[in-house]
Amino acid sequence: MRSAMRPTKERLSDLYTFCNRPRPVYSRPKYAEHPAPHEEGATGYGNIMYDRRVVRGNTYAQPIPQQPSADPADLQGPQDTKKRAAMGRKRARELRCRTPEAVQGRTHVDVQTEFYLEELSDHIEAADAYCQTDLFMDRPPSPHFIRAKTGKDEGTQIEGEELFDFDTEVESVLEVLVAKTLEQSLLEVMEEEELACLLAQQRSFRELRNAELAEVQRLEEQEHRLCDEKGRRIAQQREVLEKEQDVAKKAKMVVLTMPCLTNLLSTVYTTVGDDGHFFDHVEEALIHEVAQKRLDDFEKLDS
Repeated sequence: MRSAMRPTKERLSDLYTFCNRPRPVYSRPKYAEHPAPHEEGATGYGNIMYDRRVVRGNTYAQPIPQQPSADPADLQGPQDTKKRAAMGRKRARELRCRTPEAVQGRTHVDVQTEFYLEELSDHIEAADAYCQTDLFMDRPPSPHFIRAKTGKDEGTQIEGEELFDFDTEVESVLEVLVAKTLEQSLLEVMEEEELACLLAQQRSFRELRNAELAEVQRLEEQEHRLCDEKGRRIAQQREVLEKEQDVAKKAKMVVLTMPCLTNLLSTVYTTVGDDGHFFDHVEEALIHEVAQKRLDDFEKLDS
């Protein structure tokens, strides 16, 4: 069954038809200088990025034709000719006589002086007449434009008392006048009350402000007194500390000098006593008086 289901070459030729014989796609070498020869009638395939028929960039731009660049030497001649012609035209314009500039306060007016204008050679005899009064002075003024009437006219008659009855209409007028008067009066009274409230509020605010200023001044003076008192207390405490430091220093000096002076005191007393610095005043007085009397007696005896 399987062999029967497989299509044969005759069946394939009946199913498919082609113009060219099928062939594989040949790849082009990347670095080959000359491409490999394909079969006869084969088409060379390549990258579409290098195909000139593929437009790259903006498709709305004007295409630039790829033409071979011309020789600069061939283009130099026409360019020099154009430059010389332009220079000649410029020199001719400069040498041409021009109209002088207009004097101060005047301007030139362009007038056509070409030859194509037609010359009027037929002279018509005419005479001018003048009068003092203008010709249009006696003409009546033109009437105003009035549009033509369209439609049908209707009319009615209204008496003088039909539109306004004083006895009936005066009530609303009086109500409005009275209401506006009362409203204005109430507004004035409310304005006066509001002004009185504002003045009272300003007065209370001013009193509160004065009280706050007085309290601030009192606190500033109190702070000033406290600062002065603090300075004095600090100075007194500093003096007390200095005195205590002096007393402590003296006590330390006494304690340090006592062991040295304990042994030295007896020696000093002995030395001073031996030198005669320590003596009895009564004994000294008796010696001087007795000795003086004795001397005086001896002097008297000698004399």
